[in-house]
Amino acid sequence: MCAARSDSPKDIETARTLAEALPYMRAFSGQTMVIKFGGHAMGDETLAETFAQDIVLLKQVGINPVVVHGGGPQIAEMLERLGIKTEFVDGLRVTDRKTVDVVEMVLSGSINKRIVSSINAAGGTAVGLSGKDGSLIEARKLERRTPHSDSNIERILDLGFVGTPTRINPHTLEILEKSDIIPVVAPIGAGEDGETYNINADTVAGALAGALRAGKLIMLTDVTGVMDEKGELINRLTPASAQSLLDRGAITGGMIPKLETCLEAVQNGTQAAHILDGRVAHVLLLEIFTEHGIGTMVHQAA
Repeated sequence: MCAARSDSPKDIETARTLAEALPYMRAFSGQTMVIKFGGHAMGDETLAETFAQDIVLLKQVGINPVVVHGGGPQIAEMLERLGIKTEFVDGLRVTDRKTVDVVEMVLSGSINKRIVSSINAAGGTAVGLSGKDGSLIEARKLERRTPHSDSNIERILDLGFVGTPTRINPHTLEILEKSDIIPVVAPIGAGEDGETYNINADTVAGALAGALRAGKLIMLTDVTGVMDEKGELINRLTPASAQSLLDRGAITGGMIPKLETCLEAVQNGTQAAHILDGRVAHVLLLEIFTEHGIGTMVHQAA
């Protein structure tokens, strides 16, 4: 008995798509890609599921994904439930001892394990880590300076247990690269005396990408990419052109630190850094396995 034929337009298109993706699968096989998962996609069940599927597919075709996640809204929700009030300075949460305990619980606990479970449910083998595991992320207290309102003298703002990476020890991740395990990293670091530091997830992703000499740093956001002064998407940027945009004030708001992180990662050895719209289903596959990609890419000039 002959099997039923499968030559519908949809099946043919699927086969064509797979064939077109093959050169990119070959080109990127064996590379490490650090992917920052955050924004709207984290709170949308369907997008979180497609993200997990994409991560598993990357691993299956020989790419080594390292997932770094944020969790600002979830932290805010938990702090509100516990009646703990916090404030922000320059977009950073002032984190006292009580708050950092909650931050670590939410990031390393509920959020991290939810992402791990999603990847495992999609057929992968994920393991959750924080920057404290294996001394992955060594950190120090982040300092912010601001001019005093009545003089030109700068004052140092105390943000509490908000940190910045001082050293990345990629040994644990390098071991996992040689296995079937997909690491999912919570952006928590450890200080010299064992203090716990809350670190911006974008910063952690960029630092890991540079330390691992990643093929790509991919940052999922809630915008389509970097826009020029006319509000049009910029598909490609070199470090020089990206710095020019920053210097002339063409980049504003939360895109500034994201673009700065991409620049630093590329300057530290990452081959390319991407800012993508995480609200688009299967955005990782669209960027990695199609000719024109999606979003904005920062890369060294040829």
